[in-house]
Amino acid sequence: MTSPRNVSGVWVATLTPLGGDGGCDAVRLAAHCRWLFDAGCDGVALFGTTGEGPSFTVAERRRALDAVLGAGIPARRVLLGTGSAALPDAAELNRAATEAGCAGALMLPPFFFKQVDGEGVYRCFAQAIERTGDPRLKLYLYAIPSHSAVALDFDTIDRLRRDFPHTVVGIKDSTLDWRHTEPLLARFRDLEILTGAEHHVPQALAAGATGTICGLANIAPALVRALADARDPAAAAVHLKRIEALIAAVASCPFVPAVKAVAAARKRDPAWRDTRPPLHALDRAEADALCRRVIGLVEPAAALGAAS
Repeated sequence: MTSPRNVSGVWVATLTPLGGDGGCDAVRLAAHCRWLFDAGCDGVALFGTTGEGPSFTVAERRRALDAVLGAGIPARRVLLGTGSAALPDAAELNRAATEAGCAGALMLPPFFFKQVDGEGVYRCFAQAIERTGDPRLKLYLYAIPSHSAVALDFDTIDRLRRDFPHTVVGIKDSTLDWRHTEPLLARFRDLEILTGAEHHVPQALAAGATGTICGLANIAPALVRALADARDPAAAAVHLKRIEALIAAVASCPFVPAVKAVAAARKRDPAWRDTRPPLHALDRAEADALCRRVIGLVEPAAALGAAS
């Protein structure tokens, strides 16, 4: 029903570095993508949750995409986060991703109005596809109810897959709930399903997932790669223990500012700490404490350096 797998392995929900004007610093972003590829990652998802996607306008996301691709990042290794409160905006970004030759568009369900039923969610995706107006579109449904507060139920997924079989090709499952992920994988074996939960990577791959799109790979790409590639149970257990410790450390702070603080330390570039409101950077004491906790968990440990 779908095209051959084109999003598989380790993909990173990239951070979005900011410049002095508060806009996306595409030079830093492209350099970060190259660093992730050098560490063994297969692709990047721009302007997802970790990338503060809904905080950026359509024009900003389009300019950043053009700049990153212009800097030599292969379009086939890029997903574009297209989630927007307004359907025409999502359609425009879907079109931009498709015309640029990206691996696909990663689209949120509607995320402002709450208690939306399956019919409303279906219409959101269906109209976005129709408004995109390009049969080449490859759409990945983005399930993250902790942020969208909108469920993406199995019947709605089934309806979208049936009505748009060549367009709806995958799902990013960021429910972080294995009780949801396991039956999702069992029911939709023809879709590319990628977990957003790093600690679920081994069991998700074993159950048929094509890979992961995750945020922690921004700071520990080789560790996530090793976990995904581990075939020996003992080695996988060692990697998983480090991942779980890293999750626990980062969870002590707001996620995006925390990952940006560690990225700033790893890169020795304080500009990486900056976020867009309503998020704000960790204060220096929080950042230093966090970075001390993650020394030895990210790889290579020596590259982390001092938070200051």
